[in-house]
Amino acid sequence: MTADPSGAIVKIDGKAVSKVGVKLIEKVAEGIGGLYRPVGIVREAKANAKAEVIAALAAQQVSEIQQRAVQRFVAEEVRRQENIEKITAEAINHLHEDAEPSKINDDWMANFFEKARIVSDEEMQSIWSKILADEANAPGKFSKRTINLLSDLDKSDALMFSTLCQFSANFGSSQLLVFNPDAAVYNASGINFPALSHLESLGLIKFETLTGFTLTGLPKYFSFTYAGRQLNIALKKSGDSFQTGKAMFTRMGSELSTLIEVAEVPGFFDYLSAQFESAGIMHSVSKDVTVTIPSATHQAPDTSSILETGAYAAWSHKGSDDASGA
Repeated sequence: MTADPSGAIVKIDGKAVSKVGVKLIEKVAEGIGGLYRPVGIVREAKANAKAEVIAALAAQQVSEIQQRAVQRFVAEEVRRQENIEKITAEAINHLHEDAEPSKINDDWMANFFEKARIVSDEEMQSIWSKILADEANAPGKFSKRTINLLSDLDKSDALMFSTLCQFSANFGSSQLLVFNPDAAVYNASGINFPALSHLESLGLIKFETLTGFTLTGLPKYFSFTYAGRQLNIALKKSGDSFQTGKAMFTRMGSELSTLIEVAEVPGFFDYLSAQFESAGIMHSVSKDVTVTIPSATHQAPDTSSILETGAYAAWSHKGSDDASGA
């Protein structure tokens, strides 16, 4: 750790770390019971530690299986420590200046790294780092249940969920728009009945093939955005309902979906327009994007009290000022 004229307190691999980054480092160290240090120093320390263990084993009369057990333990812990440090280092890059890492719940932090420490895939580590950063930016944003669900996702599950989120629009929070799972516009991206059923089994979405889901309590005029393009809707009268399709995010899916940047799927905008025309819903497109929709109730069959909307290849970081944040 070295002082830096730029105002950074420490450097990691020669790169300056901001004061808020240092606060995150300190919170991680406090939460998992170990001191996080610049990666270059840690690598050297790990090499020395492994050499000392091997030397100690050679100097003692222990069985070969005991030696292998100790060496395996050291190798596993080194790998887990590397995972922790990579995730933390990347999370620092996504911190806001007003982030408050010290307010992250200790139990949340312990649970987070209990799961994150075994994640070695770089793309999955990127997801975990963004969650850590967003939790520091807005403590309480992600529930422990969401962290536990993420830890059970395969990389292919994460990719499938990310693909599905490309068919979501911002109604103040993100809402899936899946009107017909058999439509070519969805199937071309791999979103179909089996995919939706699988994501429902994981707890990321609710999938209702019969009546679907509806937003109620809406004004006559409101708007939403899809991939940065705004659609203005005119219902027949205030209080009318608005069908949003066959799928909706669960709370956990909603939280994870805030990590997804939605890019326009070719042909989907036209598909939405055709859906609204067939339903007799007047609509237009605006160049200026301003989402104007008050609180609405999201109704589903037998679950009218549930309100589970939110805003998740595109696991790219999105700031808290993004309109689709949960």
